[in-house]
Amino acid sequence: MDLALSAEQAALRELAAAFTDRELAPHAAAWDRAESVDRAIVRKLGEVGFLGLTVPEEYGGSGGDHLAYCLVLEELGRGDSAVRGIVSVSLGLVAKSVNAFGTEEQKRHWLPRLTSGEALGCFALTEPGTGSDAANLTTRAVRDGDTWLLSGGKTFITNGTWADVALVFARTGGPGHRGITAFLVPTGLPGFTRTEIRGKLGLRGQATAELVLDGVRVPDDARLGEVGKGFAVAMAALAKGRMSVAAGCVGIARACLDAAVRYAGEREQFGAPIASHQLVQQLLAGIAVDVEAARLLTWKVADHIERGLPFATESSVAKLFASEAAVRAANNALQVFGGYGFIDEYPVGKYLRDARVMTLYEGTSQIHQLLIGRALTGVNAF
Repeated sequence: MDLALSAEQAALRELAAAFTDRELAPHAAAWDRAESVDRAIVRKLGEVGFLGLTVPEEYGGSGGDHLAYCLVLEELGRGDSAVRGIVSVSLGLVAKSVNAFGTEEQKRHWLPRLTSGEALGCFALTEPGTGSDAANLTTRAVRDGDTWLLSGGKTFITNGTWADVALVFARTGGPGHRGITAFLVPTGLPGFTRTEIRGKLGLRGQATAELVLDGVRVPDDARLGEVGKGFAVAMAALAKGRMSVAAGCVGIARACLDAAVRYAGEREQFGAPIASHQLVQQLLAGIAVDVEAARLLTWKVADHIERGLPFATESSVAKLFASEAAVRAANNALQVFGGYGFIDEYPVGKYLRDARVMTLYEGTSQIHQLLIGRALTGVNAF
């Protein structure tokens, strides 16, 4: 059961569900096999306002609160997690960061383009040698008069080969998080190259890339926020981004439940639909409980954001639980399908592959356990 939604929120969820059923679900398997979604989906997402949620209308956004954002991300996650990731990154990590930390000029230049789907953003934080340990990144930005020269490499960057602007985090000072600055870097500049990463286990339709910056020159007005305060920009983005990952995981788990319930009612063994077997019902019940719990934990984060309350720990809780729940849901659904779950004619294999990466990015499950532990004890374990 859902808590009461406003009329606007309910209508938005219906719109997102219809969009997902029309534009995503029929194509998800083909996009997965081709390792690329149809790029036309970006403009379609912009046209219905999904790339502008929570961004003020004066900058081209579609407004709305963070619960509305979660409702849409859940539906997109139900249809195709690769598309959900496009929105989570370009809107959730890049556009929202511009809105929160950008100058008026940066907002008016980038936000209308990002929210309409005219442009796409990527979040360039992870490096080959620094994943969980992001504060020790090695990409450098050296000041040269009124410009900066950026050099280094980034990896596992969602939207990387499609993005028109990269939110790049680079070292401008000494070691540690206080020496990091954020920059909005157009991807077409000289010295900026990107290579798509193929052969992924899940989220295969997403454009994931390695980026190389070789003396990329940007003006000082490309800097997002203050010098040396870039790590705070990244952590603020990720705290909300984990909520969007959690919402997408609820969508995956829902898709698993829908597929497993439908199949259990159709498949017969021992002279009866397998839905009548107790242990099959146990599998289905486990998925259903995880869906409800993950959704409410995710909505709690949205509620804290709207009320101006601290939400970083709540975001870690939601992301940890929902990502692990999505894996459990996919495993249980595959068990319901039996051998048929092991071939891609049926959707649960894709759900399992897509769910598995959710426990890795925007903080591994282990990192979130440590963040939650630190909040409980006041002791930093890393």
